[in-house]
Amino acid sequence: MAELATIARPYAEALYRVAASADADAIADQVDALARVAAEPQVRLFAANPKVTPEQVYDLFASVLKAPLIPQVGNFLRTVIDNDRLAALPEIAAQFRALKNAAAGSAEAHILSAFPLSDEQLKELLPTLEKRFGCKLQARVEVDPSLIGGVRVVVGDEVLDTSVKARLERMKVALTA
Repeated sequence: MAELATIARPYAEALYRVAASADADAIADQVDALARVAAEPQVRLFAANPKVTPEQVYDLFASVLKAPLIPQVGNFLRTVIDNDRLAALPEIAAQFRALKNAAAGSAEAHILSAFPLSDEQLKELLPTLEKRFGCKLQARVEVDPSLIGGVRVVVGDEVLDTSVKARLERMKVALTA
């Protein structure tokens, strides 16, 4: 995992410098879409086939997206394909998002909840989380019934786990120690 992060870093930084002079949000959206395509095993098998040209791989990626590629993203994709770094594309997208968010003073929050959160509940929860993590948060909510109750919030490498499952685990450790 660390190796992939090391490979992805220069690509993400270069893309971020290019995005600073363009529409960074649109570039981020397209790079995220490309990363989802690159994460598919069948696409990687296709790209790894020695009979397939880099242009065919590029055309596959371009055809999957609904909108035409932004020129900067198209150049970026060609570079990634030419350097055989498709496997790193999801990590590149994640690092690019992190750079973009850090510059804006925000971060992505992955919120796992035992039950679906209404918009009102999320609006009540976000200010508390923003105060706790010290930055503006962009929430992505996912339901995980195994939590039993409460929420688990992941922001970067920080985790705030207030779930019933986590409390039970702590009690189990305390009782068996």
